[in-house]
Amino acid sequence: MTDGILGKAATMEIPIHGNGEAGQLPEDDGLEQDLQQVMVSGPNLNETSIVSGGYGGSGDGLIPTGSGRHPSHSATPAGSGDEVARGIAGEKFDIVKKWGINTYKCTKQLLSERFGRGSRTVDLELELQIELLRETKRKYESVLQLGRALTAHLYSLLQTQHALGDAFADLSQKSPELQEEFGYNAETQKLLCKNGETLLGAVNFFVSSINTLVTKTMEDTLMTVKQYEAARLEYDAYRTDLEELSLGPRDAGTRGRLESAQATFQAHRDKYEKLRGDVAIKLKFLEENKIKVMHKQLLLFHNAVSAYFAGNQKQLEQTLQQFNIKLRPPGAEKPSWLEEQ
Repeated sequence: MTDGILGKAATMEIPIHGNGEAGQLPEDDGLEQDLQQVMVSGPNLNETSIVSGGYGGSGDGLIPTGSGRHPSHSATPAGSGDEVARGIAGEKFDIVKKWGINTYKCTKQLLSERFGRGSRTVDLELELQIELLRETKRKYESVLQLGRALTAHLYSLLQTQHALGDAFADLSQKSPELQEEFGYNAETQKLLCKNGETLLGAVNFFVSSINTLVTKTMEDTLMTVKQYEAARLEYDAYRTDLEELSLGPRDAGTRGRLESAQATFQAHRDKYEKLRGDVAIKLKFLEENKIKVMHKQLLLFHNAVSAYFAGNQKQLEQTLQQFNIKLRPPGAEKPSWLEEQ
């Protein structure tokens, strides 16, 4: 009866073996973390409303409760305030009850998967892409950390070179017999500082772009992935519930429960499939954006570092011009040497 409803499109049910593994797919972060994820989103009781015609009816007759105000009527019957309060309390109770049932089903499904007594729906291609994204993010976070360390070292080196140049210049004025030697060493440190500031500007731009890619673009996609994974768990929980009901005895009471379970299952299936599509689209655009950003940033980093260590001041300046990077003058309000146009 439920074969048509339980079709998986591009997904498939993976039986969970005794060791709790689904085929060759990588394990999640851990049972405790998954249970916390199931419990983390509690019911929102601040935006409840009384719906005429019963819970879950049409939007007509809504009485918002978030603002704490209710429509006033010229002829308000005595005790209507108590009725509204009881209605609000009843609706909030229904919300908590519904959330509790959903949490119970999802926890039961999660434990069933983990201990080898159930099955889970798996889109193999999509889940491999998700795992690749998580691995890529970890590696980019490592690059970001190293880039920040390089920026700190370069800034410290610049401060030392600047102080050393000032000391040489001062000694050049006070040591006539070594004036020339101190003088050209002071000029050398000054030139090194200038080139170092240019390199620091390029590295800052590189680090800033990687930071945006990791903490905003990738993180946004992973937030959608978390929603998709939660929807997948709900989908399988209500699928299992429907399958168990379908195998049970058929009577008038069971038919009503079965119809209700089918409707609930279909709603969760629609939510799951929508989020699965959202994740696929975001992964596609993320990959395109990542390639575009990193092509530019890696070229910038290579050209700037090569020109700096070759002592090619002109090429360094051309590199910053090519990527529209403008250096802040020393003494500007912000400590950063970077300003993107």
